[in-house]
Amino acid sequence: MTFRRFEDIRAWQAAREVVRLVYAASKGRKFGHDFGLRDQLRRAAVSIMANIAEGFAHRSDKEFARFLFGAKGSSAEVQSHLYVAHDQGYVNGDEFKVLYAKTESCSKQLAGLISFLLGRTGTARAMDTKTADPVDTGRRRLKGAGADSVDFSRQ
Repeated sequence: MTFRRFEDIRAWQAAREVVRLVYAASKGRKFGHDFGLRDQLRRAAVSIMANIAEGFAHRSDKEFARFLFGAKGSSAEVQSHLYVAHDQGYVNGDEFKVLYAKTESCSKQLAGLISFLLGRTGTARAMDTKTADPVDTGRRRLKGAGADSVDFSRQ
């Protein structure tokens, strides 16, 4: 599968799931009067998705990677805010673990894509589906999670 739209990018899809979970966790009464934390957490989650989409619209791999670094930073911001939310009792231990793990998974996907984009020398890299680490295969296609192949050449 070739990336024709940012919606095809698995890291964007993972970020979308993080946003869905963050909004669900932060709309309850527990976040009630802590509008600052709630809004920062939500903005950071949305920023992951937005940076992936905006970077995809740029022409060069280097520019795309720059936006992916921004998305990765926003992932860390979400994780940091989750600690505050947990410490304040706004999310319970199970919610924290799920949200943190989903955000970490998204961050690892971003790291793999960044490595691929910046390390590309004419050969493709396959992504290890368990660690999201790029693995040199000598091919022009990138294997993502699951059975789909993703061609990163920007046509």
